[in-house]
Amino acid sequence: MKEYRFVQVDVFTDTPFGGNPLAVFPEAEGLTSKEMQQLAREMNLSETTFVLPPEEPGADFKVRIFTPTRELPFAGHPVVGTHWVLAHLGRVAIQEPTTEVRFELGVGVLPADLEVVGGQVERVVMTQDRPAFHAVLEDVTDLAAGLGLPPEAIQEVGLPVQVVSTGVPQMMVPIRSLGEVQGLDAGRLNIPALNEACRAVDTDCVLVFALEPERPEATVHVRMFAPLLGVPEDPATGSANGALGAYLVHHRAVAVTEETTHILSEQGAELGRPSTLYVEVDSSNDEITAVRVGGEVVAVAEGTVRF
Repeated sequence: MKEYRFVQVDVFTDTPFGGNPLAVFPEAEGLTSKEMQQLAREMNLSETTFVLPPEEPGADFKVRIFTPTRELPFAGHPVVGTHWVLAHLGRVAIQEPTTEVRFELGVGVLPADLEVVGGQVERVVMTQDRPAFHAVLEDVTDLAAGLGLPPEAIQEVGLPVQVVSTGVPQMMVPIRSLGEVQGLDAGRLNIPALNEACRAVDTDCVLVFALEPERPEATVHVRMFAPLLGVPEDPATGSANGALGAYLVHHRAVAVTEETTHILSEQGAELGRPSTLYVEVDSSNDEITAVRVGGEVVAVAEGTVRF
């Protein structure tokens, strides 16, 4: 019989039962890829991570990320949450004010900064890939039908529907009002139409946003749908929010600050899991040079799987 410990955390929140839940298997040596996928399906969370010894030079840990249906090369909240768990378990020698740790992921070796206060990790800030700007969806008919909105709700914003990647290609969809974003129902999406729109620009993920947040301190209100990945709606999506930050800076949809633009993204309220993501976009001479996404993490459960 095999026996593996896991830790479950909520990511991008400092309150239990908020943010995005994540299961982390911190000692995954001996598990096959098939078993990792089975465990991710059993956990039935948007993602589950498995920590292994590194194989690439310069990496401290190798981390594999699985949704209930497939493995991902990169995802935001799994990276942030796994960094926090390894520090929490004493696998990382943390030092104030900042400790850098590097994960070997499917997209390469990427660093994160652990912000340490009083001997505890207060926030994890991960560096994502340099953004790549891909296809623009010119005809939004299928997309609007998939979301259950009139095409004008997208077109009137004046920003493109575009696929952007900071590790995973994801579709950025501007919506003209907060109320229309809040009114979307993940259980009533027209999945065939939404999938058709995704296939047209070669992505599995649809991020909708309004530049009209609920909270006065926030910049943008976000929802994320990925039915093709087995995730009807995600309560906090680090990779997509990094891509969104790059998109907003690239298209000058927010006030761009010299060197670093700070964006506060709110997500998950419609699922009863309010989340806060801190996005930083570095730019120089109209070129984006770095994207970082950070947030808090809180532990909620620990256990053992035997099979």
